[in-house]
Amino acid sequence: MMKFVQNLGKALMLPVACLPLCGLLMGVGYLLRPASMQDGAVTGAGPLIGLFLVKAGGALIDNMSLLFAVGVGVGMAKDNNGTGGIAALTSWLVITTLLHLDFVVQLTPAVTGDANRALAFAKIANPFTGILAGVIGALCCNRFSNTKLPDWLAFFSGQRCVAIVTGLVSIVVSALLLFIWPLLYQSLIFLGQAIAGMGAVGAGVYAFLNRLLIPFGLHHALNNVFWFDTIGLGDLTHFWAGETSADVSWPLGIYMSGFFPCMMFGVPGAALAILQCAKPGKRKQTADILTSASICAFVCGITEPFEFAFMFAAPALYAAYAMLYGVFTVIAAYVDFRAGFAFSAGATDLLFSASLPAAQNIWLVLPLGLAAFVAFYLVFRVMIAKLDLNTPGRRDEEGAPEAPRETPKDRAFAEIAEIVLIGVGGRENVVSVDNCVTRLRLEVKDSDLVDREKIRSAGVRGVICPSAGSVQVVIGQDVQFVAEEFKKLCE
Repeated sequence: MMKFVQNLGKALMLPVACLPLCGLLMGVGYLLRPASMQDGAVTGAGPLIGLFLVKAGGALIDNMSLLFAVGVGVGMAKDNNGTGGIAALTSWLVITTLLHLDFVVQLTPAVTGDANRALAFAKIANPFTGILAGVIGALCCNRFSNTKLPDWLAFFSGQRCVAIVTGLVSIVVSALLLFIWPLLYQSLIFLGQAIAGMGAVGAGVYAFLNRLLIPFGLHHALNNVFWFDTIGLGDLTHFWAGETSADVSWPLGIYMSGFFPCMMFGVPGAALAILQCAKPGKRKQTADILTSASICAFVCGITEPFEFAFMFAAPALYAAYAMLYGVFTVIAAYVDFRAGFAFSAGATDLLFSASLPAAQNIWLVLPLGLAAFVAFYLVFRVMIAKLDLNTPGRRDEEGAPEAPRETPKDRAFAEIAEIVLIGVGGRENVVSVDNCVTRLRLEVKDSDLVDREKIRSAGVRGVICPSAGSVQVVIGQDVQFVAEEFKKLCE
């Protein structure tokens, strides 16, 4: 089950990767587009270009459910088979058509008298449904892409069979969702309204849970409730649609703003504390890891390289880390700091979101950031010292992340893959190959054949074996290219 959740989390990064383009287009577009254009007035070349860019970016935001469906379908399919994307689109079309409110009313006219059920089916084309359709498409692709049919049906064998099977499966799923979806939707509404009803404190609770669920990959489900328009909230979608708090029922941006001081400044503060608590002989190695992770968090808002360096070795520290996100989200809400992100809460998204109508008091990111830097630093420094936590640079056991002896870019991706393959015992010992944002994830038959020193000699950032038969090689942002070369060697 955990592997399935991890694969889903990895697959979701594919559609999410489209959002930075949305942020770029809409950020520049709103910068060129005067405030009066919110009422539809368009005069001059600048506003026209701005309107063009805003509409282009809006095309992505408005169709997030489709992006999730196709992205998950491809991302979870074996070898990222594009057939999974077609199958996912098939599933999404079937489900959203059969469960569209107009058709459901024809099937069960009583729905019109039940406002809750009617609302559920009116919102059926949402990111949650997109993810479900993507999972169905990917599973059908993995199971039926090699199906051989009798000669008289041979044309529909193999990958051509996948979309047909997916359509049939989706019909059955739609029939089940006819009864299950209203209950699930009401549960999501209850969760969303409970947290939203708490105002700024609720936003802090959400931010805390967002970070706390990352190790399990379950934060994506929570994000769908608050960031995207699944149940009528959609903090991210409404923010980038050019709306303001006057257009929605909550302070727009409240579920995103608090992440900026934490990711841009809090992570570097925590990294400094970890570095100063490292053993003297390991500080240079630890600095190499933490410096790149901090820069990544500040510029792009990608915090996984930092978080995965300590979350499993020091879970109590990670819980405190998640709580700090909650605290600063509450503070950001009370001081009316409002910023939004299309991808994550880094300096890039802060810059592009500053011109949007809902953005407020962007300058407050500096004092908030300074406070976050100090708070994260003190909490990490005290907890590591008092509890003697096994953060990077303090542990002696094998498998702890180490600094690269030379960066992966110093070598060809094929050479790195070849060394790693030798280090895990050769292709006969490899069961499966996958990758996330920064890590090459491998399953092996015999863990005793894994030579960590050999793997590290490839210049990778670390080697971690979280469980028997599992090997994670920390490559960095170029992991996809190494994974592709690794797969070629295993074929």
